[in-house]
Amino acid sequence: SPTCRQEKACVIKKIERRMELVRVVSHNTHKRMVSCLQGHIGADAEKRHKKLPLTALSQAMVEGGNQLGEDSLIGKMMEVCGEAENRLASELMQHELQIEKDVLDPLSQLAEVDIPNILKQRKQLAKLVLDYDSARARWLQATKSIISGTNTQALTAKADLLKEEVDEAMNKVELCKVTSMNTNDTHSFVAYCLFFTLLEAQADYHRKSLTVLESVLPTIQAQQDSWTEKPAFGTGLDEHLKRSGREIALPIEACVMMLLETGMKEEGLFRIAAGASKLKKLKAALDCSTSQLEEFYSDPHAVAGALKSYLRELPEPLMTHQHYDEWIQASRQDPDKRLQALWVVCDKLPKNNKNNLRYLVKFLAKLAQDSETNKMTPSNIAIVLGPNLLWAKTEGSLAEMAAATSVHVVAIVEPVIQHADWFFPEDVDFNVSGVFVMPTPASNHNNHLDYDSGTIERKRPGSMVGPENDTPRKDK
Repeated sequence: SPTCRQEKACVIKKIERRMELVRVVSHNTHKRMVSCLQGHIGADAEKRHKKLPLTALSQAMVEGGNQLGEDSLIGKMMEVCGEAENRLASELMQHELQIEKDVLDPLSQLAEVDIPNILKQRKQLAKLVLDYDSARARWLQATKSIISGTNTQALTAKADLLKEEVDEAMNKVELCKVTSMNTNDTHSFVAYCLFFTLLEAQADYHRKSLTVLESVLPTIQAQQDSWTEKPAFGTGLDEHLKRSGREIALPIEACVMMLLETGMKEEGLFRIAAGASKLKKLKAALDCSTSQLEEFYSDPHAVAGALKSYLRELPEPLMTHQHYDEWIQASRQDPDKRLQALWVVCDKLPKNNKNNLRYLVKFLAKLAQDSETNKMTPSNIAIVLGPNLLWAKTEGSLAEMAAATSVHVVAIVEPVIQHADWFFPEDVDFNVSGVFVMPTPASNHNNHLDYDSGTIERKRPGSMVGPENDTPRKDK
């Protein structure tokens, strides 16, 4: 009936619109996927690998590493990273070849060939349905003519021919339906599988890339751990000394040696701020090596600022958090007992802390000898440098911590500087590493403070056990 034919035509049009939408979506998806590729589509493996940005990065890093040399950390790092990037480029190349073969080519086939063929089959089916309807209408008319006609034999023969034509048309329709349906279902499943294959391939690629990175990271970490030229600023004292094989921290020794040569007469040393850019440059140089410091000898305030920065940036103060309360308690002792109490705490310091504190205090005592010229008395030095030697572990702003401890810290650091040779009777070789040139000492210059350290009585820790052992002893 006309109504039935209209319904069939409407269904066919709906199917055609749906298939056209699938074709457009597949085409656009293919286009976007191609744009995601870093290699040239259609190129062979070798050409694709050469054109990858990762390959160019790998080559640049390897060449840069060779130029810097294996004796530099960054040179080694760039060489290892360059090799890793090359391996990643190989994985990416293999991944893109797989994507092109297993996803892009089939998706293009689906969008540009298969779906257009399906649409053609749909149009062919519509035509076959119309042919069937026309043949069936003629056959029905012939059947009616037999009943009302006179030449029954001829009409019957004609009706039989038309019936064969109807059956043949029906067979064509059914065959086209089966083919169209199978093609439809097959390609729907193929499209589903393509996107699943895409995700599987991406997951496999990222797993392989992660394996490459995880295999190279331990090598890089081992190189980093074994390298001695690491930043000193902000690194714990023990860690810095261990990895550099030093007894005195590099920034402390380098700054002291430069100040001994050019800064001892400088007024306001440690008090006058240095230029920010010069200070930053000096800290960077100290973090790298001691071979590029010549330009800083002429700026003692920058050198003093770098020394203060190093002490302040230590994760734990040189005089330690562990003994903070004991230092404060000792500073509150009566004047006649204060030195002894401070010495007891000083003697408890860990070896590395004590060695570096002794080195620094001996230098500061030497600096104070020129206080008439540089205006840096033990008291002034303690005020500007003390908060960088000892601070509380409690949380709070730097200003709050400084305000809470500055008075006590000055009361601790000032007498230690004043009586440096009593606290640390051993002589100190400031050029302990032997890499610096010692300044020529001034003639008849007294290297000790204006007091007789032998007149100050110090009680050994053992003498603090009980009153019976409380006999003071003079150290020679």
